[in-house]
Amino acid sequence: MAIDKVKAYFKEFGIENRIQEFEVSSATVALAAQALNCEECRIAKTLSFHVNDKVVLIVAAGDAKIDNPKYKAQFACKAKMLAFEEAESLIGHAVGGVCPFAVKEGVEVYLDESLKRFETVFPACGSSNCAIELTIAELETYAKPLSWVNVCKNWDL
Repeated sequence: MAIDKVKAYFKEFGIENRIQEFEVSSATVALAAQALNCEECRIAKTLSFHVNDKVVLIVAAGDAKIDNPKYKAQFACKAKMLAFEEAESLIGHAVGGVCPFAVKEGVEVYLDESLKRFETVFPACGSSNCAIELTIAELETYAKPLSWVNVCKNWDL
């Protein structure tokens, strides 16, 4: 299971015990916020895209949406999300548990600016019923992003 890969990854840093597992689903932003009893905007959702021949993950705030012109300016192509059935084989995590940790080699991770307004956020950890609370600095350390990007809208209103 992907959560076991994420636990092993976090064990290297001594924080595997910070992963929270729930009796209920946390597969969507709304469900995760409910399970964690927090605002939806603090859920760090991981969106997966095809960018030419690469797989790209963009971690964004739960209330942010991809802004197509910004995305095209950043990646020089139209936003094309991975199909549901592609996620696990291409990323290493199934939809509902996609996260930027312990992903397959070659998957590129980016963090969206929409996250920077929070002290801590809650990304998933490889399954549809788990999350971890991380500071933005910790997210940056453990997700190992190539860079920060500004490809979202509707969060800074």
